[in-house]
Amino acid sequence: MTRRWQALGWLAVCALLGGCVSQSINSTSVPAVMTPSRQVPEAQLLDVGVVVFNPGIEDYDESDDERVYPEVRRAESRYMPGLLVEALQQSGAWGAVRIVPDDQQLSDLKISGSILHSDGEQLSLAITAIDSRGIVWLDKTYTGNASRYAYDTRTRASFDPFQAVYHTIANDLLQQLERLGGEDRKTVRLVTELLFARSFSPDAFDGYLQQNRKGAWLVMRLPAENDPMLARVRQIRERDRLFIDTLQEYYSSFDAQMNGPYQEWRKLSYEEIIALDEIRAESRQRMITGALAVIAGIASVNSARNEDDDDERALKRDAGAVAILGGGYLLKTGLEKRAEAQIHVQALEEIGLSLEAEITPQVIELEDRTVTLSGNVDEQYAQWRELLADIYRAEIGDLALPGDAASATDTL
Repeated sequence: MTRRWQALGWLAVCALLGGCVSQSINSTSVPAVMTPSRQVPEAQLLDVGVVVFNPGIEDYDESDDERVYPEVRRAESRYMPGLLVEALQQSGAWGAVRIVPDDQQLSDLKISGSILHSDGEQLSLAITAIDSRGIVWLDKTYTGNASRYAYDTRTRASFDPFQAVYHTIANDLLQQLERLGGEDRKTVRLVTELLFARSFSPDAFDGYLQQNRKGAWLVMRLPAENDPMLARVRQIRERDRLFIDTLQEYYSSFDAQMNGPYQEWRKLSYEEIIALDEIRAESRQRMITGALAVIAGIASVNSARNEDDDDERALKRDAGAVAILGGGYLLKTGLEKRAEAQIHVQALEEIGLSLEAEITPQVIELEDRTVTLSGNVDEQYAQWRELLADIYRAEIGDLALPGDAASATDTL
């Protein structure tokens, strides 16, 4: 069973169970990005982290007929979040909207995506959005279908061929956001801060949050505003945000470099997919017709042996020979068409190999030292988080746990 059939089966099960939703979008009609129905104070704007997408190649099988190119998928997993970030920023409904390397980075709202299918003709994304409380906002599969018009040079200058998918996701998230009142927004932001604090000092911030039976976080009490450990955590968190902002420059640069060759690849992919489908259909037809002709020819030759009339026997024998030769030719040309299709596949794979990107080492200047982070984005961010933990421990030092921090019982 190919991944395509597995994906279709999974979607069918989801539909039956009501656990997820799927939406098909005509990418030739791009909906406008909606804006908030009311203004809210800046303190209530939620920050959004769009996690680098899962490329969906865990079970990649080179022999599978799914036209999946791992190099392209890995590049897409870093490119597509940027398009979603742009759509969210256009709405003006959010605080900071950033691409984050992994789902360990805490944000008021975390958006994760998996690429189920991607080529020049169709894009299918599984999107989930969960706020810091653990409340699911969105769990949906979006499928966009592009047309040849989407690859017109004038259209491509204005929109991505699947821009409608990203605008639809942004609009769905805005609808969920509009349902939150001011107090709920404050709670989300508070939970994010307390979870960040717990990640650096579990003991000092134990008891402020508690999960209910559904796994959602509840605020049980608040730390005192003059809690020195809370002040240190806020400083650490601000540094973390600055580093994430630095990573945005990398993602933006990568998007700019990738956009040209990637759109050309998708245009070629769209054309090649149509050509492949036509070629394979013709190949199958020729091979089926050829096989039937060979079988009919053999039958005709065999039946000629039983004919008493010499002329009839010769006629059937010659007809059978012609059918066998003709069928053999169709089989041969059918196989040649398959070989032609493989050439197209190899051409796409060569294009995909050119889309890998590397991140240069980053030098971080601290008060007492200079640190160099190296590797890919995930590795650099992991090194950064370890560095933040070291900074936190050094700044806390022998700072005693304040009495009012343990006894603060202010509640929402």
